[in-house]
Amino acid sequence: MTWTSAFGKGCGVLLQYIVDGLALTRISPNVLTFLGLLINTAAAILFGLANEHNYVRMFLYAGLVIIGAGIFDMVDGRVARQTDQVTVFGAFFDSVIDRYSDVVLFFGLLVFYARGIRFFYVFLTAFVMVTSLMVSYTRARAEALIGSCKVGFMERPERVVLIILGALFNRWGVMAPVLWVLAVLSTVTVIHRISYTYQRTKTSPAKVSSQAQSAAAAARSATSDPRGSAPDLGPDLRPAPRA
Repeated sequence: MTWTSAFGKGCGVLLQYIVDGLALTRISPNVLTFLGLLINTAAAILFGLANEHNYVRMFLYAGLVIIGAGIFDMVDGRVARQTDQVTVFGAFFDSVIDRYSDVVLFFGLLVFYARGIRFFYVFLTAFVMVTSLMVSYTRARAEALIGSCKVGFMERPERVVLIILGALFNRWGVMAPVLWVLAVLSTVTVIHRISYTYQRTKTSPAKVSSQAQSAAAAARSATSDPRGSAPDLGPDLRPAPRA
């Protein structure tokens, strides 16, 4: 066993202990999902309160807080399965809350750059916010037409990891290049999904309609965790495949 596999196994065991503890409380998975949003909001506030004197410390705190929010993002689906609280609405609610979590972090960065009168980075952060939402939106719309659209790279787990890295290492100005990477790769992902959907919709309308109906029926009748099988309104950090 390599050290990386051992580390992964150890993290999995620790995560299961957390899930077991939360399952004993019978807490609603939707509450866990919403708590993740509140924690991300706290991180956004830390971003917004940063200034030229304390930004290293505040960004470091924000990065650690986002990691804490990620734990809730990983366990809510597991808790739903373990406590038999799986619902289709849970999948919808989780995806919607994920979008708010994305936006609130970028909004915190917008405030930081605006307070520092760095208008170019205000524009860049706003652009990243829009393209991040479009990554999720293009998949959701495509899957309503063609059944599946999982192409592209810059999904939510990758975005969150990059934001965490930018926050933790902003002592060396890492957040600025992170925003550039997000802007470029998110745009490439959106274009890729548009192109993929265009190619797939060149088939006969009847076939496309049939695929869409089959996908909708599968979503309604899914017996596995709907939080992991709902149409993409955006991926998250759960073990179940999302976006």
